[in-house]
Amino acid sequence: MDKYPKQFRCCQLAICIATTLTSIHVQAEETAVSDIITVTATRTERTSAEVPESISIIDQERLEQEKMFNIADALKGTPGVLIQSTSGGSSSRLIVRGAGLKAQYGIREIMVLRDGVPITDPDSFTRMDFIDTQDIEQIEVSKGPANIYATGSTGGAIHILSKSVFDNRRDQLRLGFGDQGTRNLHLRKSYTSDEGNALAFTASHRAQENGWRRHNEYESNQFSIKGGILPTDNSELEIELSLTQSEMNLPGTMDEAQFHQFKRTGEQRDNNSAFKNSARDSDIIFFNSRLTVELDDLTLRPRIYYNHWSHFHPVTGAINVNPGVDIFGTDLELDYSHHLVGEDNLVSGVTFRQDRTDNARKYAYADILTAGPRIISTLSDRKGELLEKQDELNTVYGFFLQENLRPTDHLLIDAGFRFDRIKIEQDTWSSDTAYNYGMGNYLTIPGSGGNTSLSRSFNLFSPRIGASYKLNNNFTLFGNIAQGEQVPFSSELESNIDLLSATNRTVEVGLKGRAAAWQFDLSAYATEVKDEIIQVRTDGETLYQNAGKTDKKGLEFSGTVQVLKQTIPGELQLGLNYAYSDYHYDEFSEVVYLGRTPTNFDRSGNQLPYIPEHYYSLNLNYQHPNGIKLRVQADSWGEYYLDNANTETYNGYDFVTSAILGYSIGPHDINLNIQNLFDKRYAVEVKKDTRGDKSYSPGAPRSLMLSYSYQF
Repeated sequence: MDKYPKQFRCCQLAICIATTLTSIHVQAEETAVSDIITVTATRTERTSAEVPESISIIDQERLEQEKMFNIADALKGTPGVLIQSTSGGSSSRLIVRGAGLKAQYGIREIMVLRDGVPITDPDSFTRMDFIDTQDIEQIEVSKGPANIYATGSTGGAIHILSKSVFDNRRDQLRLGFGDQGTRNLHLRKSYTSDEGNALAFTASHRAQENGWRRHNEYESNQFSIKGGILPTDNSELEIELSLTQSEMNLPGTMDEAQFHQFKRTGEQRDNNSAFKNSARDSDIIFFNSRLTVELDDLTLRPRIYYNHWSHFHPVTGAINVNPGVDIFGTDLELDYSHHLVGEDNLVSGVTFRQDRTDNARKYAYADILTAGPRIISTLSDRKGELLEKQDELNTVYGFFLQENLRPTDHLLIDAGFRFDRIKIEQDTWSSDTAYNYGMGNYLTIPGSGGNTSLSRSFNLFSPRIGASYKLNNNFTLFGNIAQGEQVPFSSELESNIDLLSATNRTVEVGLKGRAAAWQFDLSAYATEVKDEIIQVRTDGETLYQNAGKTDKKGLEFSGTVQVLKQTIPGELQLGLNYAYSDYHYDEFSEVVYLGRTPTNFDRSGNQLPYIPEHYYSLNLNYQHPNGIKLRVQADSWGEYYLDNANTETYNGYDFVTSAILGYSIGPHDINLNIQNLFDKRYAVEVKKDTRGDKSYSPGAPRSLMLSYSYQF
């Protein structure tokens, strides 16, 4: 009988804090600060304070200061968002309120969009290779399930908005150079005709040699053309074509002895794997078109997009060669303004997408060094025997609808849902030879190969209802109830064909405050996840299974305040971001292989690994009237468990600090960016498998980059 109060303890705490704050300040009718406009939560332009859910926005001012080699540079410090770059370059490990934890690499369970186009696969894997991080206007993070943009996502949506072709204020030349062979070059130039039509060219080059560890060079070259046409007075068409070539060597993780050596020397000279030549090299073509047509109370927003990518991806046990994935999609959106109870609007639409992979292949490594039966080292990434060929087809049909009601000037109600049907189909040919994780080498079993097929369909229903109530010019209360569903990744189904889709149900309440000298967002949530897909690491292999039930409770706070306004010239702003996370398995029986025998171990009541109970970030921003700028940010990641069995913890890290010192005069801007200012030696991620073996991903040592930009 006491489960209900326990599950909603964080929500009750947020309500108490909100009541206290509003009772103190409800009479203080300060002039509210101009709020940032967002579209990610509801597909409708709205201030962030009005959105009845947690949303974080990284604006252009912050983006211009950061190094921006990947989105981790911008999102670090965001409460509820755990993001690390384990390999540098475009590679990021991203978790939003626990969603994405199961990912062995990359980003899963979180929908990532670019200008409204999903770059997340139908089965939840996201590739960030082709995102030009220098061509970003704003990043919006919507947390929680049932986002109206998010097909099959329980973790919410991250929307990357690029610089509009119609905005010539963003034309610039940017040059950046730093230690570790860092280069960051960017050029954007646009042209606008007398009729308002526009054309923009963008080129970017990013590279790092990363000499502090072996096999971790990175280089990316990108080029894009954007066109903007005004066919009529009430319509607007934007078209983009971009090309990307990315090469990234993956250094791998370290064992405990190697990690201690790294802490002494600041260098990683080896990894804990026999596979020394892992990499991900990609070639990508991306096309996107967006049309907006306004017809009185009706606005039409059709999108059509195409993406083609190929890659060379040596990993543990196999060299993956994919000659090409073709992705076709459309999103036909309709926005209807009406007067049901006030100034209301209805957003609805349909989604279709198909991802087709033809003739993806896996090869054995040709050049290996063995000791006894085990491979102890690869000597190159040269392809050897063909192990597997695979064709895959993922198809999505979806429908979404959301009614946005304004019964009064103070009250806003959102109610809507998404329904998606996702079908995953695979045809695989396997040879008689495969990599055996237990033996640590290739094993040939005559007659074991052949043809197999996989076909699974999932129906996903994601409803949400939320409301925000404006108490006065400064304070807005909000709350929502939502459900989202998450499909298994195709490779997860290969390891466990019986995996079920996970269902996330969340209740959230909070308070948002906006004023000229301060602002804050406070929220609390209680989430129950049924059939959560869990990663199990055993004998060097990653397997997946469903946990019966997972409970997640959290509290998040983000706030800034201007200080010393009458004492010092310019503006000095202090900020605090904090997240409390209590995530545990309510019902979970983990299958562990003891030798070749599977054994069930009850993990019910255990905490989820890798998620710290406390995460906080402090920041200071200062701008002097003469153009001097300073930003300092210190991030702390609390203690967490290394495995599902909760046998051991890692202490995390405290106050890993970055600093940015800049100066602006007219169109000229210069910044010195220092990462890991105090050169701390720590791990950004530690894992432990069922055999007790630990792996460490090191945090990058102190690095400096000096950049100059000229605004045309």
